[in-house]
Amino acid sequence: MSRFSAFAPGLGLALLAPLLLAGCGPKRDQFAPACPRPEFLGPAADLNQFRPSDHPGGGHDLTDLVLAGRVQAVAGKCSPGATAASVDAEARVTLRLTRGPAMTGNTAEVPYFLAVTEGSHILDKVVRTLRVTFPPNVDQVDVTGDAIPMVLPVSAEKSAAAYSILVGFQLTRDELEYNRSQQAQKLPQ
Repeated sequence: MSRFSAFAPGLGLALLAPLLLAGCGPKRDQFAPACPRPEFLGPAADLNQFRPSDHPGGGHDLTDLVLAGRVQAVAGKCSPGATAASVDAEARVTLRLTRGPAMTGNTAEVPYFLAVTEGSHILDKVVRTLRVTFPPNVDQVDVTGDAIPMVLPVSAEKSAAAYSILVGFQLTRDELEYNRSQQAQKLPQ
């Protein structure tokens, strides 16, 4: 278990910002606890994997695209923790993945992350890899990772809503730079 104890060991995940981690299933005459709000980390919400530049013809042309992805959704729930000083939460991330023309085979491994933050401070982060196999004649699939459980410390002054959950792809430096350059091109001049 990590220093912050936000994540339970050995479980996987995936996310998208507008869908909130909604509290589910309060007991009779009991309110569901507040949940952290999910957020997508801008440049990490998309994935564009290209053939390596040292590969013949490798570059950032559409014909060099191996795999594209987008964080689609985050579903979750919160419930009272084992003590009054904790809230149990879990989240599942859904990714939309598209095969590119340069993909060989039908299987890919896609790393993604979930981080718990308070303000601008990252309190804990977990990286998981989602393995996807494209069925024959299918170039786009939505895949959902396993639930990632979290235990969030709370008090009378601080509910679980004080935390945020950041989700995105665990990108290489080149993938991150590519995404940033694409976002910069879309900004109004």
